[in-house]
Amino acid sequence: MATGELTKRVDESELGYGEALMATGRVSAAKMYEPAAPSGPFNTRQLARLDEALTFASRETGLDFSLYLGELGPDSRAAAEKLHATTADPLNSVLIAVSPGERLIEIVTGKAAHLRLPDRGAKLAVASMVASFKEGDLVRGLVNGLVNALRMLSDQAGPAPR
Repeated sequence: MATGELTKRVDESELGYGEALMATGRVSAAKMYEPAAPSGPFNTRQLARLDEALTFASRETGLDFSLYLGELGPDSRAAAEKLHATTADPLNSVLIAVSPGERLIEIVTGKAAHLRLPDRGAKLAVASMVASFKEGDLVRGLVNGLVNALRMLSDQAGPAPR
């Protein structure tokens, strides 16, 4: 309010839900925060299922599992390795990069993760994902395929060393 402006006196009985009259005479209003719905191919339930699978795989194995869904470009392996390098602990990380538009899947493991998760295990997980994608419903195939792949990879890696 600028100096010299007139203010209207507000009676507390006129206040709406979530409004309060402050000691200074100003009305303060609280509004409900409505988070925006996810703006991607997955609904909230599917995102929760993917998050649960990632969390379980990471806790079970002690490895840091990550998913990337998007375009990888002409050199998909280099792009996936670049993404993998940005993880919190690249040595103990496993990145599953899926590019549906390019029909590509890349799994990148760090040096320590690779000791526990050899190429053969990664290839089996990729084969499982490809089978899920062929069912026709891309989003459901992605969710089911990724969840199954995470289970397979965590089984292959075994429990975290103590």
